[in-house]
Amino acid sequence: MKELLPFLPKPSHYLGQEINSVHKDRSRVSIHVGLAFPDVYQVGMSYLGQKILYHCINRHEDFYAERVFAPSLDAAGILRQHNVSLCTLESDTPLKNLNVLAFSLTHELCYTNILYMLDLAGIPFRSRDRDGTLPLVIAGGGAVFNAEPVADFFDLMVLGEGEEVIIHILREMSRSRVLDRHALLKKLKQIPGVYVPGFFKFHGPGLPLEPLYPEYDVVRKALVQDLNQVPFPDRQVVPYGKVIHDRLSIEIARGCTRGCRFCQAGNIYRPVRERNIPCILETIHSGLAATGMEELSFLSLSSGDFSSLEDLFFKSFARCQQEQVSIALPSLRAGSVNKRLMQLMARIRRTHATLAPEAGTDRLRRVINKGITEQEILEHTGHLFDLGWQGVKLYFMIGLPTETQEDILGIRDLCHKVLKTGRAGKKRPQVTASVSPFVPKAQTPFQWDRQAGPDSIKDGLYMLKDLFKEHKGLNLKWHTPEMSLLEGIFSRGGRELTDTVEQAYLQDQTFTSWSDCFQLRPWLDILDGSGLDPEHYLQARDPDQPLPWNHLHSGTSRRFLLTERKRALSGKTTLDCRYNVCRMCGVCDRKGQPSLLGPAGRQQPVKHFLNMDHRDQDDESFRLDIQQKDLSAKKVHLRIWHEKIGFCKYLSQLELQSLLERAMRRAGWPLTFSRGFRPAPVISFGRALPVGVASMAEWFNIYLRDHLEERDLLKSINLNLPRDMQAYALEYLSLSRRQPQAVAEEFRLDFNLSMQELHNAAQKWQAFESAENFIVSRQTPKGARSRDLCRLVKEAHWRDNSLFVLLLWHEEYLSPLFILQSIFPDYGPERMSITKTRQIMA
Repeated sequence: MKELLPFLPKPSHYLGQEINSVHKDRSRVSIHVGLAFPDVYQVGMSYLGQKILYHCINRHEDFYAERVFAPSLDAAGILRQHNVSLCTLESDTPLKNLNVLAFSLTHELCYTNILYMLDLAGIPFRSRDRDGTLPLVIAGGGAVFNAEPVADFFDLMVLGEGEEVIIHILREMSRSRVLDRHALLKKLKQIPGVYVPGFFKFHGPGLPLEPLYPEYDVVRKALVQDLNQVPFPDRQVVPYGKVIHDRLSIEIARGCTRGCRFCQAGNIYRPVRERNIPCILETIHSGLAATGMEELSFLSLSSGDFSSLEDLFFKSFARCQQEQVSIALPSLRAGSVNKRLMQLMARIRRTHATLAPEAGTDRLRRVINKGITEQEILEHTGHLFDLGWQGVKLYFMIGLPTETQEDILGIRDLCHKVLKTGRAGKKRPQVTASVSPFVPKAQTPFQWDRQAGPDSIKDGLYMLKDLFKEHKGLNLKWHTPEMSLLEGIFSRGGRELTDTVEQAYLQDQTFTSWSDCFQLRPWLDILDGSGLDPEHYLQARDPDQPLPWNHLHSGTSRRFLLTERKRALSGKTTLDCRYNVCRMCGVCDRKGQPSLLGPAGRQQPVKHFLNMDHRDQDDESFRLDIQQKDLSAKKVHLRIWHEKIGFCKYLSQLELQSLLERAMRRAGWPLTFSRGFRPAPVISFGRALPVGVASMAEWFNIYLRDHLEERDLLKSINLNLPRDMQAYALEYLSLSRRQPQAVAEEFRLDFNLSMQELHNAAQKWQAFESAENFIVSRQTPKGARSRDLCRLVKEAHWRDNSLFVLLLWHEEYLSPLFILQSIFPDYGPERMSITKTRQIMA
């Protein structure tokens, strides 16, 4: 694929050369793995699960894990046009040459993208059609707790937590190379958490699957009992450009027993296991040093319920404050973070404030067991606004069980009350409500409940739209009801939908979770042609009838789920069992009642692992006294000159800016930060270099708070830059922001042409130089504008097969790539490369 980089959109997403990416000698590894994420780079690079597996596998000398993401539709078209198959990022290995291709399934709307990637790799879709010469195609992630609609596409799935299971799988594969595919799968099925779909026979919709091996009739999830015993990735790959969650993600805990009845993750990842504080702090220290990230995120399903959150926050705060590293706490429950922590968060770069009330009234929040009241929500947002936050985003669901019109009206009412908590003085706060249709999920108390159809959901959304128009400062966003319909069909469907997924892919239905790619009509036509009724998948289920996922066990008992559903319909709440009475869900080992996950060779009982037996935020003895250091001082102003060649020429200006900031952070430079709501390093650049153009003479200006030795500056920055972008000189500037800029730049054109073609190119340039003018039209935001390129070229000369051109910027600046391609329109990037060689300053 890398030979196509000049033609691919966003070429940096296919380089595989990011900081901390792993490169091994493939001849020295026994098992080669591709970690596949069925969405584009900027989405997949945010997924923590892939980062964990990448780290766990590559720790072993015998195994090599690489990344692969779904290319954009434009990029896929280029691959097909050139008959090039989809490859891994790091080593550019075709996927069909791997030993294992492991997909992460995070949601149901990615299913056709699995086939999209297999197709681009030249790998047959169905497990039964693949032989031992092709990779073992496996899947993991939350969606596999009912991935029956795509089960026939996989050789095996990993149910539950994969960092230990994947190593067992790879070791068994390494030992069993002489076995055929079926014999290998028979061995692998003995590993806890391994689900081989081919060992369960499908007899039709609504009928239970028939196990082919009597002892293998139920697959129980894999569980990592002590997270402290499993190394967490600190040297996370630093992405090129902006990704969805662009930060250093630290998993502080896994599992949640808050007990939200709609939440699949809360049920399938029990029990709660916290990492200990020294382990987390060590990972934070090494992670920030290795990545240079400017945002740190404490991840768990309910971060505010981490027992030692205040201790953790206080111990990590000082470093983050002095380096302007913001701390994000996603998945917050209102009231789960006290005012002391909010004050700490307000003293460094503030991230966006998000809360998830989920329902508009206290009554409906009791039904779903959300565990927060309106009063707690208003107190929380009031504190946020008082501490300087200017906006809050609230997440809601519509179509929840027992919902009434009053509950829908409650969404607007709650948002309006939140807005009022921020209108003290002259503040103009913004409150955004994000509303998504409720989709019942497998392995939850609501798995038997009806899903509201698109028409019903639209009625509620239309009502909210009208209500929100009445209030300035309130904004409404919503998830497409038709998209949720499709999600609901697959979240509770069975193998009868396999052909539907394949037919949809063959009709170009990919990237279904993207609103600009989503089309419902082709899906409905395919379902209708197969005799399948969408309404059937939305309807309530009889608890006495089999479900497609009955053979997949998350550890929570059917009796517990039914009891929670009954309590929901009665409006009764269930307290968090990590701090309150056990509700006997079945996951933990109890006296006289072992875990439903079975023994599985465990050395210790299944239970909660907490740092404390209560939340330390509830302790009143905590006191805070940290002095803020002035980070806005300007003592040194530098201009750093550097190259940008090789693969680095495919980095955009925005990607370059992020790369340099993080490199300077890793190098330990005392950066000067701007003041304001989101402080940033005070850095400036010359003219942006077009993507695909190399340079031997680029620069950026940076302010520092303190002096460093010149030798140390260059050495430290080069140790933290990619090999194709090294700094070679620096200048000391005045402290003024106004500094010399380039008035002319020289570019070298290197031609990959035959002698006759090179002669033609020389004649073309001679004709340009002889012309009185050379008028081209360029589209701008204000319409088409004409330019005379002759006015921008000062001089030129040939040296061997290269043409050196000096471009003038006295009158205006025009993209050098546009200028030179306009003069040589017949030579694409594979035949003419451009490199900036020098800048003339004034």
